[in-house]
This record gives sequence, C-alpha cells and structure tokens, in this order.
Amino acid sequence: MMIKPAYVVVLLIAVLVRWLVSLNKYSGTGKPPMFGDYEAQRHWMEITFHLPPHKWYFNGTDNNLLYWGLDYPPLTAYHSWLCGVVANKINPSWVALKDSHGHESYTHKLFMRYTVLLADVAIFFPAVILFFIQQRLQSQEKVKLSLVVLLYPGFLLIDHGHFQYNCVSLGLALFGVVWISRGFHSWGSICFSLALNYKQMELYHALPFFCYLLGWCLQKWARLPHLFTIAATVLSTFMVCWLPFLRSKESVLQVVHRVFPLARGLYEDKVANVWCSLSVLIKFKQMFTVDQLVLICLLTTLVLLLPSSVHLLCVPTIRNFRLALVNSSLVFFLFSFHVHEKSILLPALAVSLLVHEHPFWCVWFYIISIFSMLPLFMKDNLVVAAVATTALHCMVCGTCLTLTNRKSDQLWDRVQTVMMKLSIFGAFCLTVASLSLTPPTRYPDLFPVLISVYSCAHFVLFLIVSHILQFQSQTTGIKIKKIQ
Repeated sequence: MMIKPAYVVVLLIAVLVRWLVSLNKYSGTGKPPMFGDYEAQRHWMEITFHLPPHKWYFNGTDNNLLYWGLDYPPLTAYHSWLCGVVANKINPSWVALKDSHGHESYTHKLFMRYTVLLADVAIFFPAVILFFIQQRLQSQEKVKLSLVVLLYPGFLLIDHGHFQYNCVSLGLALFGVVWISRGFHSWGSICFSLALNYKQMELYHALPFFCYLLGWCLQKWARLPHLFTIAATVLSTFMVCWLPFLRSKESVLQVVHRVFPLARGLYEDKVANVWCSLSVLIKFKQMFTVDQLVLICLLTTLVLLLPSSVHLLCVPTIRNFRLALVNSSLVFFLFSFHVHEKSILLPALAVSLLVHEHPFWCVWFYIISIFSMLPLFMKDNLVVAAVATTALHCMVCGTCLTLTNRKSDQLWDRVQTVMMKLSIFGAFCLTVASLSLTPPTRYPDLFPVLISVYSCAHFVLFLIVSHILQFQSQTTGIKIKKIQ
C-alpha cells in the first residue's frame, strides 16, 4: 500500500523540525567530569561493545558503575551494543574502552543525532501514523492529527535536544496500543513487553494493558484460553530479552537492582509531582527513611490506580483503555518514587491517543507539560528551541484542531477558554521571571520550585478530568475486527 503524499509531507516536516532541534546543544555539553545524558548513552555503547553481556551491569575494572553505569533494561543495552558496533566501524575512538570518556566532536555528534533520528523514523513515526489511520475519521483529519502528535515539543526536545531514545519505548508502546485496538492481542503484548524491556518507566502504562486484556478475556468463558496465550507470549518475550542474564540468580538480581535504583531518593531535580511540591511544606526526605518513602509511594500509587484499573477491568472497552493509560501514567508521575521531569512524556503519549476526542484538554496538557520541563531546558541551553517548537506546535494545533466542542454549552466553553488563557498567562509570567530575574540568595531554587508546584496543580486537574471522562464513558466499545 502506497503512502499518501500528505503523509510524506507530514513526515518530512517532522524530520526537518527534529533536525533543526538537533543543531542545538545536548545534555552535559562541555561539562566534565560526568557530562550528561549524551555521554551516558555514548558510554553504554562503549561498555556493551567491549564487554560480554554478563558484565554490563556489574561493577569492575572496565565498568565503573559510578560513571554512568547502565541502568536500563536489556533491550536498551542491545540497542547500545548495535550502535556501538556501527560507531566502532566508523571511528573506533568514539567507543574506545575508558579512553573515550567525555568524547565530544562534531562528527560524533552527527552520528549520535542520526541514531536517534533513525530510531524515531523507524519506530515512533509509523506507530503514530498507524494509530490515526485506524481511527474512524476523514483522511484529512488523520493527517492533521498525525502532524500534531509528531510535532509535540516534548518528543522533539528530549530525544533530539537533551538526548535520549524515548522514541523507541514510546513507539513500541504505541504499537502495542495499535495492535490491541485492532484485536491482535498477542502482537500488542509482544510490542508492549519490548517497550517495558527497553525502559522500565513503561510501567506507567502497564496496568491498563493488563486490566484491559484480562477484562476482555474474562467477559466470555470461550476467551479464557486466549488469556493463557497472552501470558505465554509475554513470558516468552521477557525470556528472550533476558536470556543472557538468566545464567544465574545473582545476574538477574543485579540487573533488577540497576534498573530500580532505590538509593537515588524520592526525587533528584525539581519535578512537577506531588511529593516534590509538598516538600516545600513537608520535608519528606528528613522525616522518613528511603525504605519508608518507597513504601509510602508504592501504597499511594497503588491505591490511586485502583479506581481507573477496576473500572477498565469491569468495562474493557478500547476508549476506557486509552483513558486508563492517561490515568495510570499521570498517577505514576504524580505519586511514584524517584520521578524525573522527563517522565512526563509517558502521560503525554497517552494524552496524544485522545487528541481527536478531547483536543482542548490535550492541547492544554501539551503546553503545561513543556512548561514543567523549563528548568531542564535552561540547564541544557535549549530554551530557544523550546520556545520555537512550542510556538510552532501551538500554531499547528490552532490550525489542525477545533479546541471547543460546538455541541456543548457555550458558557462552559467560554469558562474553559478563560481558564486555559489564565493558566498559560501564568506559565508565561513564570517563564519570563525564570529567564530574566535572579532569585534571592536564600532561595536559589525559587523559580524551579514555583514551576514544579504550578505544573503539578495542573497535572492533578488533568488527572481528575481524565477520571471523570473514563467513568462517564459508554459501556460499549469500538468493535474489534479480528482476534489473533
């Protein structure tokens, strides 16, 4: 099947904007001795290329875990190994064991940027296109919505500016949604299992996948054998991914220990979640031990996940599945242990699945989510890129989307619009203040804290709205064409 010219234009625009963002600096540019996430990704290529898999996660003379030790699941390590093989073919100095630490050059930057762009185009782009192609919309609307999601600044700035490979895990998770929505549950389970084996943060989306599939299988007795097929598929996928590490219990536990580093604390930088916001008044880190904080976060997260998850389990429709993905990812972001500001991309992906149904709330979320990462963009010298891509995205959303529902009460539309404008104006004022004013000596983190609290309040509002939408949804779902 040939790709329509309109999609080719969308893809070219998305690639062009990503390339322009990649011209900017990256995380840790010229900042020894640790540099930043760019160096972390390069170092993982170095380690995985030179060392056998059973040494990737262990401290040793050739693998100092204090220097960007590998802390993502095996699929990330395999990806790093593949990039390391290619890097070594082009220029061995890029991944020379120990000697390449902190390597920075123009040609290497090109190589690293192209690896992200290639992964984005190969995995995330087709997932977005396929998701909207299967929606019951006019062709023109599908193209517009694809452009809106592909140009969301968060996906651009974190992967192609700050430097990471979120496009891989997000794309695999989205493929999981696509296949499950079409009734290919085994394929969907494989894709999401791969996403989870690429980045552990995909746990944000895990419970809705589990509850939807379990709820669907429990609707009829004839579907129970299908449940065992799904379980076998998931276990097989995990076993294949973890095969080199199954040689011993110690190896498995070490990978788990690295993937879930509880010793890092409740949070690192200022992040727009509940714990960081409340810490302005309540000093959680001083009141509780790390183990106690882990337990508090775990119980709080599980309790708040229950309403959405139980509802999805009882009413397993595709629409509820998408809304539950938003609810689950937002609950994890707001209440779980050791959350990074970049983790807002996981709720952003889930929100993108609803942009054709609830454009107003989605666009509002997009804007606040970018604003919540302003301190990170300031640290990475990406403010200009962030402002430019946000302005571009707002123009695209204004052109491609109708933000208000014409069938709804006009008074409520006006109230919503006023709320959104006031919210964005507040974010604008805080942005200008952060960029132009010097905080008091006594409160050096004043503006990052204000940004975190302000954004957190919005995310709590979005969580409430998303729960209301899920519980108001109809009990009948989208008809599934085929079941594998």
